Amino acid sequence: MSQSVVLDKEAAPSAGGRLRGHPWLTLLTVAVGVMMVALDGTVVAIANPAIQHDLNASPADIQWVTSGYLLALAVFLITAGKIGDRFGHKTTFLVGAVGFAATSAAIGFAGSIQQVILFRVLQGLFGALLQPAALGLLRGAFPAEKLNMAIGIWGGVIGASTAAGPIVGGLLVEHVNWESVFYINIPVGVIALVLGLLVLKDVRAENAAKSFDIPGIVLLSGAMFMLVWGIIKAPSWGWGDPATLLFLGGAVLALAAFAVWQKYAKEPLVPLSLFRSVPLSAGTLLMVLMAFAFFGGIFFVTFYLQNVHGMAPVDAGVHLLPMTGMMIVGAPLAGYLIGKVGPRIPIVGGMLFTTAAMLGMSTLDIHSGNGAMALWFVLMGLGLSPVMVGATEVIVGNAPMELSGVAGGLQQAAMQVGGSLGTAVLGAVMASKVTSALPGKWQAATGQPLPPGPDGEQLKQAAQLGIAPSGVPQGVADAVHSSFVSGMGVAFVVAAVVALAAAGLGLLTRRGVNETGPAVHI
Repeated sequence: MSQSVVLDKEAAPSAGGRLRGHPWLTLLTVAVGVMMVALDGTVVAIANPAIQHDLNASPADIQWVTSGYLLALAVFLITAGKIGDRFGHKTTFLVGAVGFAATSAAIGFAGSIQQVILFRVLQGLFGALLQPAALGLLRGAFPAEKLNMAIGIWGGVIGASTAAGPIVGGLLVEHVNWESVFYINIPVGVIALVLGLLVLKDVRAENAAKSFDIPGIVLLSGAMFMLVWGIIKAPSWGWGDPATLLFLGGAVLALAAFAVWQKYAKEPLVPLSLFRSVPLSAGTLLMVLMAFAFFGGIFFVTFYLQNVHGMAPVDAGVHLLPMTGMMIVGAPLAGYLIGKVGPRIPIVGGMLFTTAAMLGMSTLDIHSGNGAMALWFVLMGLGLSPVMVGATEVIVGNAPMELSGVAGGLQQAAMQVGGSLGTAVLGAVMASKVTSALPGKWQAATGQPLPPGPDGEQLKQAAQLGIAPSGVPQGVADAVHSSFVSGMGVAFVVAAVVALAAAGLGLLTRRGVNETGPAVHI
């Protein structure tokens, strides 16, 4: 029996009113689960300054609160997708949802920045289980012609969660504490578990892999770790330092060995035949570049709003609403539009909008008003929506059913690797610019050179977060803030160039061509 026939039989609940397997209820369930991940992203962005202050964390520590989580996702996502293909996406999704909620609670109880980073890494591993499984469940529940609309609605729910995160997180940070922002994942996780047990029905391809490619998992995970670790540490080690070159070179060698091994493995982790599809390959690289520009650029925005403009966390969340609000509206509309005209035009247009938004953000200064910020945030939200929905449909829709989990993992891995690389690379670009700009601006404001030794280094590190020393004259604070903004401007220009390259890749995309294949329902 073909997959499409099975799906038609399950398009609505039976006469007895059973809910299990209903496509739209499946969409609701996976959206609730992934909502935790979306909430977590924006909540942590708002909470980062409070975490930094309360736990006396360095700029590198705060980057690791984000990068450690993204690194764990990047390393494990494709393997997690294979786990879903092998053991069923329902079980994988439920384990991910429960684990994500539990590690969120653990972060709230953490007493040091090291513990926060550790539990963020564990949280990333459970998030890796959850996300590809969600896409695999959608791919199995919806016929091909309705998949883009389902992904669009799913994206809209994620956008709504993303929009709610800064407001809820800001209120909690301001009126309770930063720990409480992680506790909100607990009730969401419980709801996802209950709905999952009642609604989800596993759809597993009959020809799914029956074993794991352990050497492939080790090679790919090692390559991802060495790549991201090398880039994150490069600013402190130096880009030409032997340790940096060792990690980056090791990543290249491990990726090459992984590619060779996949040709000979009995059941490869990522069959190289997947990449014979030009649209799937282009969609994967598109996700990397989009996430590089977006996550790398947005990392600085919360520090700009709170430390340069002196906003309270909740006010910073409100100022991000124009962007996240446009993502709520844009994702379902993008799903509808992609269903009518295909993904190519919406993706290219979206990345051009994003490029313009990044260039606009590079013009912000320490005195920029709310109107200028809102304009670029709106443009960014409108630009990102069709790219996230379209690239996801291109990757998942162009993969065969038995690799739907791997494709979902590939899509998420591309986004998380891009985000981690963007945060690291743009962070290094910004740090370099701030380090070069601060001494001159400091001397112009104070008439004295920047203090030498550890005191000067502390000032540079604080300036990289937009933090001016307390009690200094306004002119000195402006010098520190303008150094931060100059670094942020350069970072956004680099992000705009990357976004423009992604627009060119969008020309190679097309809608999914693989119809759903033979499957069994568990």
